[in-house]
Amino acid sequence: MAPRLAAVLPRSLAAVVVILLAGLLGTATFTYAAEQRISSAPPAPTATPAPPVVVVPSVAGQAYVFAKGILQDAGFAWRVDGMVRGYAANPVVAQRPLPGTKLVDTGAPLVVLKLAVNRRYKQDGAAEDASSYPGTEVRYADEPALQVTKPKLAPKPKAAAKPKPAPKPKPKPKAKPAPARPPAFLVRGARKEPLDEMPLPNRAGILLRWLAHHPRPTAENVRYWLYQNNWIVTGARFGWWHGARALRVLIVADTRAEKVWGIGARSRALAQRALVEVERRSR
Repeated sequence: MAPRLAAVLPRSLAAVVVILLAGLLGTATFTYAAEQRISSAPPAPTATPAPPVVVVPSVAGQAYVFAKGILQDAGFAWRVDGMVRGYAANPVVAQRPLPGTKLVDTGAPLVVLKLAVNRRYKQDGAAEDASSYPGTEVRYADEPALQVTKPKLAPKPKAAAKPKPAPKPKPKPKAKPAPARPPAFLVRGARKEPLDEMPLPNRAGILLRWLAHHPRPTAENVRYWLYQNNWIVTGARFGWWHGARALRVLIVADTRAEKVWGIGARSRALAQRALVEVERRSR
């Protein structure tokens, strides 16, 4: 193209046109290369979310039957360690990890319990030394992290302290209302009835109705039935509200379990002995 222009146009004008064409070609090449570099830039990395954390609840001093419920509700598994077996009324004297420890939520972190023998009650029935589901790895969340020391800034001058206002007179304490569920009798060292749980007669009635809809003694059904039996019998022996009435309903439920499932004689006998004891102490 340049030779043709040189032949038609004067030499000076042809030279100018050639220079302009060369500049346009160079600009187009630079723009294409820049677009290629921008389109091939790698994506920005995304931040990894921190793992969830759970806090170990305190079950020291609790009866084993209540400690199991607290740990299960908080998402932990448990195992009994030592010579004392996992009977319902045996109190927890030690736990590992300690209460308040922050752990990484690995599914069901394992808490190891140490129990003492409760001399007031016989070690009746089958001991349950571990949770029905396996525990997972215990990983502590409070690992020390490297901290960057920042230079200390000069302290700001303190402002003059304002005079404190005169203390207000304390209001007189109000009289405490009578408990909604007065105990049938008092047992020294026993746990008070938790008012955020349903009363014992309600729990026994629900268990009786539950048996009508669960005719097969599967492993899960038997565990649930035994757990409710332990809760009701232990609470009634602790003197909780209307424990005797709850035991009478429980005996009917255990009798029905014998007919439907073919098991329950031992639990029914244990509930009958507890009923005699509770009625004697309630007089």
